[in-house]
Amino acid sequence: MAQLALSVRFLDEFGKLDSKARSGAVKTALKFQQLTLKQLWSDAGLDFKQPKGARDKHIYTCRIDRFYRGVVLAPGTGEDFLLLRVMAHDDAYAWASKQVPSVNAVTHGLEIRDVVTVEQLVPAWEAEAATAAAEPLFARHPDGDLRGLGIEDDVLRAARSLTSKKQLDAFAPLMPEDQWQVLQFLAEGLSVQTVWGELVAFRARNGALAVDRTDLSSAMRNTPSRIALVTGPGELSDILDKPFAAWRIFLHPSQRYMAYRPSYSGPAQVTGGPGTGKTVVALHRVKHLLEHLRTGERILLTTYTGALTSALREGLALLIEDEELRGRVDVSTVNALAREIVEPHDTVRRAYLDGAQETALWGEIGDQLDLPWNGQFLAQEYKHVILAQGLRSLDAYCEASRSGRGSRLASARRHEVWQAVEAFQVALDKLSARTHLGVCDEAALRVTASGVQPYRHVVVDEAQDLHPAQWRLLRAVVPKRPDDLFIAGDPHQRIYDSKVSLRSLGVAVTGRSTRLHRNYRSTQEILAWAVSLLDGRPVEQLENGSADTLAGFRSSLRGARPTVCATDDPDAELTELVARIREWADSGVEFSDIAVAARFNKIVYRVAQRLRDEGIPTVRLRQDGSADAEGVRVATMHSLKGLEFRCVAVVGVREGTVPYPGAITPMELDPIQHHTDLTAERCLLFVACTRARDRLHVSWNGPASRFLAEVGAA
Repeated sequence: MAQLALSVRFLDEFGKLDSKARSGAVKTALKFQQLTLKQLWSDAGLDFKQPKGARDKHIYTCRIDRFYRGVVLAPGTGEDFLLLRVMAHDDAYAWASKQVPSVNAVTHGLEIRDVVTVEQLVPAWEAEAATAAAEPLFARHPDGDLRGLGIEDDVLRAARSLTSKKQLDAFAPLMPEDQWQVLQFLAEGLSVQTVWGELVAFRARNGALAVDRTDLSSAMRNTPSRIALVTGPGELSDILDKPFAAWRIFLHPSQRYMAYRPSYSGPAQVTGGPGTGKTVVALHRVKHLLEHLRTGERILLTTYTGALTSALREGLALLIEDEELRGRVDVSTVNALAREIVEPHDTVRRAYLDGAQETALWGEIGDQLDLPWNGQFLAQEYKHVILAQGLRSLDAYCEASRSGRGSRLASARRHEVWQAVEAFQVALDKLSARTHLGVCDEAALRVTASGVQPYRHVVVDEAQDLHPAQWRLLRAVVPKRPDDLFIAGDPHQRIYDSKVSLRSLGVAVTGRSTRLHRNYRSTQEILAWAVSLLDGRPVEQLENGSADTLAGFRSSLRGARPTVCATDDPDAELTELVARIREWADSGVEFSDIAVAARFNKIVYRVAQRLRDEGIPTVRLRQDGSADAEGVRVATMHSLKGLEFRCVAVVGVREGTVPYPGAITPMELDPIQHHTDLTAERCLLFVACTRARDRLHVSWNGPASRFLAEVGAA
């Protein structure tokens, strides 16, 4: 029987087809699985044939419906076929006639290239490069280095003709994806050694020691980063029914090496920008660790918010079907874990203060004690110095470093702050209340005192937003042994003001840290627009507080540029939003694949009400029941963290809202904290925009946010 594999490009484009084309693609793909080779070649319904003027004998097209055709690679040996794309009838013939498959000499993976267009463009680029004042883009890299990274001779010739990153980006759709990514990383300044270690070496490991470069069928199996091998009709139906879900748990070669490495000698870390697959790596690491658990041992999979734990449970269920095996994994926020440890010891039920309530209580205490500081200063001093360092006495506080605090505090006055700390604890007891970070601090103390460490492994997702008190708890619940902690995070997505040095908390990842550079979620157009909001600002790494950047962070997916819309009033902005959502829906996007994000719940409420009034089904995240309900997802920017959608609209991006003045410490109170808070607001907008896979719409009414004005978007 014929076996049909699916290319990642087909799956990326599948959801964008209209419903008839998707239905036709499913029927055609299933038909491949049901026919013998003899029947396949003779089936009149499939109309399986080569395009006229095809440059390669292995490229065919087949009928999807009256208007669409599939482009298929037929290796010529065995029963394997590869569905490359589904395109409009004439476009499919035109594209297919230009493509040539090959086997890479270094990675042994399958590659597809548009040789016709490249042959037309390269001579012109070479002529232009000969007269250009700019240095060739890859002048510093010898041919031998490039060939060692898998750059083939035809691509090498083209690369030598390039003088700018813009030309390289334009070349992306024409050259083999893996080779383009190597060149793109080199163009961003990464060393040959880094590119080999983070990209090529992992792909090369998947190749055989020796390979026949004419054996396209074997090459397909050596290309797990871009080809899904399907074993039967049931699996094919599952993938095509929910292709997005299938690729959410699909590992690329460099990710697989990290996730399935037999063992790490201590804590290990994977970092990377949004959409680089950190969560996928974390989920697969859990699967690997589960396979080696001894009787009675358990794993903690943890993150920052409840919404993210739901996504992690869903991903784990997709990856591990065995419920009994999944039952050995506790999926929980750190705060929920702390409550489970502490609350059984309570004699009275305690409430938890939110941030505003906590700051207000600190303000009341400052007034009662006639202190010269406001509630915001005291709350931050407690959070970033006392609680962060786990200080238990006035003497410890007097000796502690206040590094990272921009406001001066004479040593002689620290006793006054400590008076406020003691009064704060008394006030919490009177109110029968706690703070979320306070319970984490208490839980860490209880676990340490008990000597009982309930987990063999702890896997952490979205690690960048955890406070030192939360890290102390995680360090306490797992013994210091190989594979104790596996950490996934991105400091550029830090939307809360927690700062941490993992090394200072006994979580050293030196030599066991890997950074991912490639975005698998968003188009390059969306990614470039969102990255510009950060304006090249470095952020602190998780491990030791040194600077981290997004150098080399790119996507090979292409699409439409983000749309921006300025209006005079909120009603006009919502009218534009409704029109945009209807446009997306009319193009075949399901309502549940669309999200709208706003800075505050009051804007979220107005958006949801307007959409419902317009007859558009709407689901408010965290409030409206099942995650499977049909409807546009509407939520705050914070609530969208860790999620992703085909289309995202970010509304209300106006000055006075983004950034929100109430979330920013005044410069005169603490200039360091002021800049930290401003960066967190900038990162929040960045995170909201990078939830989008295919389309991004950003709007505001009145004066635009300074973040938009700074990058010329407003």
